[in-house]
Amino acid sequence: MPPVYINFNGEIHPADTQLLTITNRGFKYGDGLFESMRLMKGKLQFAELHAERLQRGMKALKIDGYSQADSWFLKDKVEELARRNKIKHGRIRLTVYRDAEGLYTPTQNKMGYCLEMTGIDEPRYFLNERGLIMDIYSELLKPLNFLSNIKSSNSLLYVMAAMFKQQNRLDEVFLLNASGFLCEAGASNIFVWYQNHLYTPALSEGCVEGVMRQVVINLAKENNIPVTEAQISPEILNEADEVFLTNATKGIQWVMGYGVKRYFNRVSKGLMDELNKL
Repeated sequence: MPPVYINFNGEIHPADTQLLTITNRGFKYGDGLFESMRLMKGKLQFAELHAERLQRGMKALKIDGYSQADSWFLKDKVEELARRNKIKHGRIRLTVYRDAEGLYTPTQNKMGYCLEMTGIDEPRYFLNERGLIMDIYSELLKPLNFLSNIKSSNSLLYVMAAMFKQQNRLDEVFLLNASGFLCEAGASNIFVWYQNHLYTPALSEGCVEGVMRQVVINLAKENNIPVTEAQISPEILNEADEVFLTNATKGIQWVMGYGVKRYFNRVSKGLMDELNKL
C-alpha cells in the first residue's frame, strides 16, 4: 500500500511533495542515520528500544536534539501518521539528518527528520516458508569503529552487497568485517545455532546494533537457550545446524542454504512463536 502522507520536520505533507533542497546534508554527505520500525494494530513495536538506539546514534554523530527523540516522540509521531494514512500494519522509516549548510564542516548541528510508512497486510510476524539461500559478499569489508553499530545514512556497502545479491540470484548475503569475521547480513543481524548453542556477532565485530537482535537475545535467555555474543569465523557456516536473520520489520527469517550446506529451522520457529507472544 503506497503511503499517502509523510511527516517532514513535524508537518504532514503528501508523500510526493518535493521537500529537500540541494544543500540537504543527508543527500550530499549521508550525514544522518535512520530507524526501521514495525507498526502492528496501529501501535509502534519496541518503541523504547528504538528510541534508545536512535538517541545513542544521534549523540555519537553529535546531532542536537537527541533527548527529545524518546519513545513518547516516536509513538506519538508514528501513530499520528498511521491514522492519517489509515494504516494499521506497516513498515516505518524515520530518517534523521543534520539540518545545516556548510561543506564537510556543518554550520550547525540541528536535527531534521522525515517519517514515512508503507502499509502491509500482516498483523504479526511470519516465519518465511521458503528458507533463504545465501553466500558471502567479500568485495567490501565493513570497517570496525564506533560508527559501525549505527544505522547510518551512508549505506554504499549495503547497496553494493545488494547488487551482488541480485547479480548472483541470492536471497541475502553475509557481510564480513575488516578482520574477515562474520558481521551481519545485507539488511539484518545474524544468529548461528552450533552444537546446541546460539551465537551472534558481538557489537565489537562491527554489526549494526539491531533492535530485533536484542529482542531475540532476551527471548533466548528467557527460554533457557544458551546465547553468546562472540567473534565468529565464517567457517562456522559449514558446520552449523541452523542460521537465521533478524530485523525489526520482518522479525526472524530462517536460512535454508549456504553453498551445498543446508540448515534446519527448529530454533527459529520456536523463537518466532515467542516473539509473536510479545
